[in-house]
Amino acid sequence: MAEMINAIGRRKSSVARVYLTEGTGKITINKKDLTEYFPSAILQYVVKQPLNLLDAAEKYDIKVNLDGGGFTGQSQALRLAIARALVKVNAEDKKNLKDHGFLTRDAREVERKKPGQPKARRRFQFSKR
Repeated sequence: MAEMINAIGRRKSSVARVYLTEGTGKITINKKDLTEYFPSAILQYVVKQPLNLLDAAEKYDIKVNLDGGGFTGQSQALRLAIARALVKVNAEDKKNLKDHGFLTRDAREVERKKPGQPKARRRFQFSKR
């Protein structure tokens, strides 16, 4: 049994902490199964992208603590965390993962609301008369 490898991934306000061990391909998120936590097939696919790229889907068991944000941000945070963990396991995979953009932290955050405006950039309707 190899040692446990951990990595962290963030996206918007989501944080995914990943613990990777050798195993049979089980992904457990907040003590629930992947299919239970992300019922949507698209989000499951997003999470598994780095594993499928390296044909490593059945090699590792992944335990995840997911916190904050919505389901899209969470799934993308998890994808980044898994990719980072896989690089820690085998550094040769880094170029392949990087070329597919799985190691890039998506830095876009919500812009704050300004006073005197209804939203961050939307102004209240201007009335000439």
